[in-house]
Amino acid sequence: MRILLTLLCLAGLLSCQKESTGQLDRDLENALYQASGGLGLSFFQLPRSDEFQKIPQDPKNPLTAEKVQLGKFLFHESALGLAPRNPISAGMYSCASCHFASAGFQACKVQGVGEGGLGFGINGESRWLHPSYPLADIDVQPIRSPSAMHVAYQTNILWNGQFGATHVNEGTETAWEYGTPKATNHLGYQGAETQAIAGMGVHRLAIDKAWADQYGYTTLFRAAFPGVPDDELFTAEYAGLAIAAFERTLMADRAPFQLWLQGNHSAMTEKEKRGALVFFRDANCKTCHSGPALNSMTFHALGMKDLFQTGAGINASAQSPENLGRGGFTKRPEDMYAFKVPQLYNLKDSPVYGHGGSFVTLRDVVAYKNQGIKENPLVPDDMLSPHFTPQGLTTAQIDDLTHFLTFSLRDPYLSRYQPTSVHSGSCIPNNDPLSKLDLNCQ
Repeated sequence: MRILLTLLCLAGLLSCQKESTGQLDRDLENALYQASGGLGLSFFQLPRSDEFQKIPQDPKNPLTAEKVQLGKFLFHESALGLAPRNPISAGMYSCASCHFASAGFQACKVQGVGEGGLGFGINGESRWLHPSYPLADIDVQPIRSPSAMHVAYQTNILWNGQFGATHVNEGTETAWEYGTPKATNHLGYQGAETQAIAGMGVHRLAIDKAWADQYGYTTLFRAAFPGVPDDELFTAEYAGLAIAAFERTLMADRAPFQLWLQGNHSAMTEKEKRGALVFFRDANCKTCHSGPALNSMTFHALGMKDLFQTGAGINASAQSPENLGRGGFTKRPEDMYAFKVPQLYNLKDSPVYGHGGSFVTLRDVVAYKNQGIKENPLVPDDMLSPHFTPQGLTTAQIDDLTHFLTFSLRDPYLSRYQPTSVHSGSCIPNNDPLSKLDLNCQ
């Protein structure tokens, strides 16, 4: 019923913008006013994906409709997978293999599997390892795959914030090691652009003029980057800039909480509104999770387990620098074990949480933070965030808060960001034989 009402509201068939305000709504409005430092509801509102002037962007990569459209195709284009370690995977994987729409642009697994993966299942949960691949050649991340949503509100990308030459990474130049993906920071872009460009190499994606001509992308590239000579245009850098432009438009602006912010007070149930009050008024959530994406560019040690400790990771190692969070990148003692505060939308769609994937329900995460006791013995007590303390929430408050996170922050229409097809004709998000069967795509 709520989905039907939401559709009618979006279509303008119901007068959803002028609804009576109840006590819970008034209480929530006041809580949001306080949480925003007096800025009010607009402080938490996401723009639409086509409102480019309202979307944070890199001045070196301004958003245009043409650039976003090209990036949308490239993000989902398996034909870019032309440089795998094993030729058997050529043309079989894409950016969307690990960040697809129906999983909230996450992977629906602890680690997304690009090259060396087979299958999709119902929603990415059955992405298997190719039997012909040594484990060392499988393309997986050494930490849980983050969501690609709302990167516009993240000046620096990844759990340790290593990608991006600006903002929190000013002064970290000695960590931008040549010969590693971190060297991409020397191009001077913000995080989304840097990560997308670096990702072309990390995930063995390849492009050149012949590729663009073969698959019909030449005109789209020229329209996206007018004035750039052909001998410079068809490169990983410009492909990455287009992909980053698309990623910046991934907004969960149709989530019930966003509709409530726009005046549709029936978009959230009373239980969800009570949960929002816990989030913004009663608990410590708002200290770190704020703004339109409910995130922040801060790093905190919460004592969660690492991937190698959960037993669910591929190629996970106790020696991985990613286990040290921000400190593994900066090498600063004060940054050790601290991980970036994530955005909170559509978490329900990929039920794995924590940088090491040690939680399988949102309620588990809420209960863990409410208890304020670390689960990882390797994290020293004196390194824990001062915000990681017992919150004293009741069982009812935990239930309400979990309900808010699960349902109010879920945009059920993210499929609008996935193209119906790509120019190569490849299946989306994977093009391997088993995925084709799972996706009913031939």
